[in-house]
Amino acid sequence: MGIGGQLVTIVVDVANVMGSRPDGWWRDRAGAAVRLHAEIARLAASGRAIPPDGRGPEPGPGEPGRPGFVMVLEGAARAAAARLAPPGQAGRADGAGRADGAGRAAAEPDADAGGTEPVRPGEVRVVQARGSGDDTIVAMVRELPGRRVVVTADRELRERCLAAGAEVLGPSWLLGLLRG
Repeated sequence: MGIGGQLVTIVVDVANVMGSRPDGWWRDRAGAAVRLHAEIARLAASGRAIPPDGRGPEPGPGEPGRPGFVMVLEGAARAAAARLAPPGQAGRADGAGRADGAGRAAAEPDADAGGTEPVRPGEVRVVQARGSGDDTIVAMVRELPGRRVVVTADRELRERCLAAGAEVLGPSWLLGLLRG
């Protein structure tokens, strides 16, 4: 939950965040996305993901005071979703995986299909973009309730997300939390 019971969701432009650190991600995009997912799942569980303005999520009754995350995969990185899906869900091409703060995953409809549900505090949802990752991110920003924070350095995507009502932070903010 967030301020006044408002959910806070951090939407991650995975391609942009992976591309901002020179760790060999280009040799195995899906593997790099799986590694980023593990790091974000640990961060989500920790409750340390507070946007720099200090207006982080506030605990509600029985809810931890932490945001939920959505990781949007596009291109070759989409293959990571099958590696994150629970048994029986691997290979779904129409959806995504969810993971709670412990890293457990479950299937979730693609945002392009209009299946955007609120993201629970501490949840890490993985969405496979059917086409453009940027279009999927903007669609999610328009549909998700509460405060939405998009992590990207893509100038055009930043403008589109701001116009859709989201806040935008650069990859350095997220990468700093992952290192910290």
